[in-house]
Amino acid sequence: MTGPSRDIEILPATPADVPLILALIRELAEFVGLLSEVQATEESLRETLFGAHPCAEVLLARSDDEVAGFALYFQNYSTFLAKPGLYLEDLYVRAPFRGRGVGSALLRHLARIAVERGCGRFEWAVLAWNRRAIDFYHGLGARLEEDSRIFRLSGDALMKLGR
Repeated sequence: MTGPSRDIEILPATPADVPLILALIRELAEFVGLLSEVQATEESLRETLFGAHPCAEVLLARSDDEVAGFALYFQNYSTFLAKPGLYLEDLYVRAPFRGRGVGSALLRHLARIAVERGCGRFEWAVLAWNRRAIDFYHGLGARLEEDSRIFRLSGDALMKLGR
């Protein structure tokens, strides 16, 4: 099927969705060529998303009674604005649903959450090679922060600095 979908439903994920969330994370990782880096398990997702101290939230998009994609996000903070922000860690739309409004629906839903929570910003990163995503984000009115670069500490480097 092509063209916009008539019905896109966006709902918060529940603990029962953990196996589906893991499957979607793996699909996303395969799409970006990083499947070998996925360490998430159902147990770790259940704890970090739905445990005593949830670190992030997940929205699931359904279209035509099928799971079409997901967004994983969390709140951060802007010191300059002295306001909370919303950070989108991952947005993924399954291939058969791309170009049908699912990504736009997820981002609109997240923007509404940001507004409702009084956030001053809604931000995310994009892979430099993903021109389709970059063009899509520009089309929504998002601005690429050209002067920013992401630094990451993980694995041994994180352990060494954290000692």
